[in-house]
Amino acid sequence: MKVDVLTVLPEMFPGPLNASILGRAQAAGLLTVNIVNLRDFTHDRHRTTDDYPYGGGQGMVMKPEPVFEALDALLPPQGPPPGTRVILTSPQGETFTQSRAWELSRAERLVLICGRYEGVDERVRHRVTDEISIGDYVLTGGELAALVILDAVARLIPGVLGSGTSPLEESFSCDGLLEGPQYTRPPEYRGLAVPEVLLSGDHARIRQWRRRQALARTLERRPDLLERARLGPEDRRYLEGLRAKGGGPGEG
Repeated sequence: MKVDVLTVLPEMFPGPLNASILGRAQAAGLLTVNIVNLRDFTHDRHRTTDDYPYGGGQGMVMKPEPVFEALDALLPPQGPPPGTRVILTSPQGETFTQSRAWELSRAERLVLICGRYEGVDERVRHRVTDEISIGDYVLTGGELAALVILDAVARLIPGVLGSGTSPLEESFSCDGLLEGPQYTRPPEYRGLAVPEVLLSGDHARIRQWRRRQALARTLERRPDLLERARLGPEDRRYLEGLRAKGGGPGEG
């Protein structure tokens, strides 16, 4: 996958992009990231990318010219080709979810436009295919949001995580549940023991325990997710039992 990031702060990206999974994905040739400095598409000596809003108001607004000209340099004049998504990071956008990350991971190319200041000139929206928010709060700029989207999407590209099943077993995975508790060595630490079932070697029992823990944790912490989760008859019976007794899951 190729990703272009349009920003006025390119210095925010080298650290995260060169570390951990994003760095390894680029080294393996599975991901290419091109950071585009919007100031390179300005035409005044101050390299201005913002101006006062028409009609008055607080703050500054990102000018359309640098964004349009940067997109002109990256994409064909007729617009983004099939397989390319042009994304504006904005608190007004659709909330980013794991399902959207899966959808974007199947694209051939992403172009991320980092909003900043009080927002972008409305005309920029004529050039985007998607407008995405990472949550109901306000950041000083879209750079962190772009990194969140990039990280969430890149790890779903086949081969990036190594194991093809890893992303399917995480919170907000294909079944829509939170992930249950995880343990590693030692089996006992400061009086806190690993559940016996995980040490039993009984894989069928372990799968059932993990599923029930995921259901219980989702019910406790994010019950709203259960409305659209993929649940089977056994899942529903187990949840009904939990609701009836008002308690947590058992060990079995």
